[in-house]
Amino acid sequence: MAKQSLKDIIKLEYQKCANDPIHFMKKYCMIQHPVRGKIPFHLFPFQEKTLTEFDANRYNVILKSRQTGISTLTAGFALWKMLFNQDFNALVIATKQEVAKNLVTKVRVMNDFLPSWLKQTTVEDNKLSLRYSNGSQIKATSSSGDAGRSEALSLLVFDEAAFIDNIEDIWISAQSTLSTGGNAIILSTPNGVGNFFHKTWVEAEEEVNGFHPIRLHWSVHPERDQDWRDKQEILLGPKGAAQECDCDFVSSGDTVIEPQLLQFYKESFCQEPLEKTGFDSNLWKWEYPNYAKGYMVVADVARGDSTDYSACHVIDIEEASQVAEYKGKLDTKEFGNFLVALATEYNNALLVVENANIGWAVIQQVIDRGYQNLFYMSKDLKYVDVENQMTNKYRAEERGMVAGFSTTSKTRPLIISKLDDYFRDKSVTIRSTRLIDELFTFIWNGNRAEAMRGYNDDLVMSFSIGLWVRDTALRLRQEGIDLTKKALGGIGTATHGAVYGGNALPDNLENNPWKQKIGDNEEDLTWLIG
Repeated sequence: MAKQSLKDIIKLEYQKCANDPIHFMKKYCMIQHPVRGKIPFHLFPFQEKTLTEFDANRYNVILKSRQTGISTLTAGFALWKMLFNQDFNALVIATKQEVAKNLVTKVRVMNDFLPSWLKQTTVEDNKLSLRYSNGSQIKATSSSGDAGRSEALSLLVFDEAAFIDNIEDIWISAQSTLSTGGNAIILSTPNGVGNFFHKTWVEAEEEVNGFHPIRLHWSVHPERDQDWRDKQEILLGPKGAAQECDCDFVSSGDTVIEPQLLQFYKESFCQEPLEKTGFDSNLWKWEYPNYAKGYMVVADVARGDSTDYSACHVIDIEEASQVAEYKGKLDTKEFGNFLVALATEYNNALLVVENANIGWAVIQQVIDRGYQNLFYMSKDLKYVDVENQMTNKYRAEERGMVAGFSTTSKTRPLIISKLDDYFRDKSVTIRSTRLIDELFTFIWNGNRAEAMRGYNDDLVMSFSIGLWVRDTALRLRQEGIDLTKKALGGIGTATHGAVYGGNALPDNLENNPWKQKIGDNEEDLTWLIG
């Protein structure tokens, strides 16, 4: 048998590398270890399996523990594709350019240490990009601007995707660039629920979005044990360890309402509405009007930009339960007319409209329609004045009241705190998945509670206002209801006279509980039951 020439050996090895990314990476790729410097990339079994899944599936979403080497693995996969394919175009997007640049740097390190017969000629090499003479390249960019829009992509990588604010918009805009058959890898540790990464993962598990899910819990790493996990909790705290190690969506993030509570509400109370109505089918109803009940309609008006919505809730005042909800795009006149019709339908409900900015135009439309049960609040104090709260517009000026609810630096923390109280006490009934989904992305940004960038809090804010109004402006009304109940409940008992200010029953009324002595007069109360 003839001896193989060096050229033939290299040709066979080159072909083997082209066909097998695991062989290529284990044998020829070097990585920068934080302690040991440049070392060969010895793949663990879970990394080999992940690499195989990358190659077998067009779209991959990876829910990962920290320091599992998946970013490095992704870099190696991109390098392999660039070396053995013409015009392979890879783009890495992260929340910061520095994070995206790190992955390109990993590609560069691997490329630098390849044997000469594996290398492609480099025609461009800088901090943010690497391009070969065969037309293949990899670039890094932040999530700002027109990321993912420019050229046709062979591979789109989102690094730490759960922390990219506007990732949903980027993903939508990138669809045209991936339309020729490009691949996508979305990888991240969790950062709460309800965001794009969480939704993509859940839908991938349910097999409804075309993504292949890869879960890499800390325990897949052969060099880690429970002692390592315990140390991580000391270093990172319970919440940080749940996020960075356990792939725990619910325990991660920084939601205003505890995510466990939100999950409880979603599983226990949320349900499909009885009907989805309105011209846009965005009015959801879980209960039809009950004419024995009192309701309020609470509205948050869109600012007028394309990303904002007008929203409102119908709330059963006594039960503190959500009976209807709207979230859609209506102009101010249409929304004003809509609110009047909805409030009228629900027993002439107390109509509470947030009055900031364009909200005034909606309030004016409500007033022009002659709707009487409109909420007013203190003009001077800028918070609800219980003693003076009223709904009669004709007395507003003399009482120093202003139409609508004013969300200010004073009232905003109060209404958010009220929302939290209701959830902690489990004293509110929420039926809407739309509202719960908004609450999953309603987070603390410093000391301010607001929606994550790229998400909305229209339903959250209007519902918070509703709960605040119920507990403050309606306190006197509720006290009146309670007094009436107490009075009616005491009729016919030995102590009923104290409720009405009278004394014990005279003899001639003792056998008739529906006749009552009120002061010096006797009153027939049968009208209450007839």
